[in-house]
Amino acid sequence: MIATTPPPPYYAVIFTNIKNEDDEGYAQTASRMVELALLQPGFLGLESAREEVGITVSYWRDLESIKAWKANAEHIEAQKNGNKKWYQSYTTRIAKVEREYSL
Repeated sequence: MIATTPPPPYYAVIFTNIKNEDDEGYAQTASRMVELALLQPGFLGLESAREEVGITVSYWRDLESIKAWKANAEHIEAQKNGNKKWYQSYTTRIAKVEREYSL
């Protein structure tokens, strides 16, 4: 599903990753992170896809909202588990969306 976002500017957090084969608990945690993100002030939407590389793009009103999400206690615990057991590698990028076009 394509996220419905407000007119720019806003921010995108682009999280790309390659998972390990043993991903016990990953799906449940990923679902919980979506539930939590929906409750965060400044959260605008989310898009996600997974093949060999997983890509999740979350949209945020401002950098302060992103910083608050990164500091969420449950999110911190999920990040630790990602580092320890779920991901072979990952990259997080933060970008300012200045324009958007849709069909």
